[in-house]
Amino acid sequence: MGWLRSRAFRGRDLPTSGPDVESWGRRLRRFAARLSIVLAVSVGYVSPVVAHHTEAHFGRSTTYQVVYQFNRSDATYHRSVLFSIGELIRKHGDDIEIVVIAIGPGLHILGRSPVSPVEQEVKEKVQSLADYGVHFRACGNTMKSLGWSSKDLFSFVEVVPIGVEALIDFQTRGFAYISW
Repeated sequence: MGWLRSRAFRGRDLPTSGPDVESWGRRLRRFAARLSIVLAVSVGYVSPVVAHHTEAHFGRSTTYQVVYQFNRSDATYHRSVLFSIGELIRKHGDDIEIVVIAIGPGLHILGRSPVSPVEQEVKEKVQSLADYGVHFRACGNTMKSLGWSSKDLFSFVEVVPIGVEALIDFQTRGFAYISW
């Protein structure tokens, strides 16, 4: 309690015992809790993690490189994989390269008008991740089987001839391979 008698509190009559001490303690704890919330929020606004990626990002060296295989069409799978990608971006910012290769039923997340249903939230998340620099690749073989062309995909998607071959290529380049 010696710090309460410091310069900041000099001249104030602070209780040293009884119910007023308990009241003062509660007020001080509430003040400290509010201050910590304000500080946490202000730090978030002052220094957010900003991952501004460009096409030149592939030329830059990053500590982490990850390639995701996206091969299923159910909504829970979509949300889980996209959440994982978002968490990596939040943690590593510009120090990570992420590529998502959609093959088979997973291709629908990249389609403007997918045959299999894709939730609007998932479509928006895919667009947002692309804006952050996540690279999306579509399997050309799967596109042929669906009768799709590059016009059927979002503009940020790059078509690769064989999705599995692209997965192998990224792994040989040192990318960590993630599959659900």
